[in-house]
Amino acid sequence: MNDLNLARLDWDKGDGLLPAIVQHAVDGRVLMLGYMNEAALRRTLTDGRVTFFSRSRNQLWTKGETSGHFLRVTHVSADCDRDTILVLAHPDGPTCHNGTPTCFADAREPLASRIAFLSTLQATIAQRIADSPEGSYTARLFASGVSRIAQKVGEEGVETALAAVTRDDPELVGECADLLYHLLVLLKSRNLTLEQVVGELASRHGARVPGSL
Repeated sequence: MNDLNLARLDWDKGDGLLPAIVQHAVDGRVLMLGYMNEAALRRTLTDGRVTFFSRSRNQLWTKGETSGHFLRVTHVSADCDRDTILVLAHPDGPTCHNGTPTCFADAREPLASRIAFLSTLQATIAQRIADSPEGSYTARLFASGVSRIAQKVGEEGVETALAAVTRDDPELVGECADLLYHLLVLLKSRNLTLEQVVGELASRHGARVPGSL
């Protein structure tokens, strides 16, 4: 999960407590802020679910232990001063007790959150294929084979190009959405992922995307 050295953290600065920022592991949204003592951090690392220290109740509490909306940890790191924790996690449902996805409901949605929806769509496509529900276009298209899927990508590519020169912006956006969807299905048919494509793009620009390749 990580190589965090708990002994090197500056526990003294906050009287044994460190602020812990929880960030969505996929779209980058800040979900909430809590506090951890060493016991809470150890439990977080061991159990894989975010556990805080409640200052009002003076005890450990695992986020979601009452609601079932756990925060499942993917990585934990410390800042440069070793006095703040950053937790990347996947939320099981809304994070805030008010029922909103984050405790910062009034904050503007970051652009990265919208772009990260492609990962959500990729997962949804995989689930449709696995479940094959009645009436699912995705499942039916996937079952038709890679040649048919590739043909659909070609058709959507032509429609996208035509929309760029003959139609208005909303229609072009719609055709681009159709093309991206069919590209994701095509990748799935070849057991490839969007992350591999992003990794290829990043490598061409000398950048590195963790976990992409």
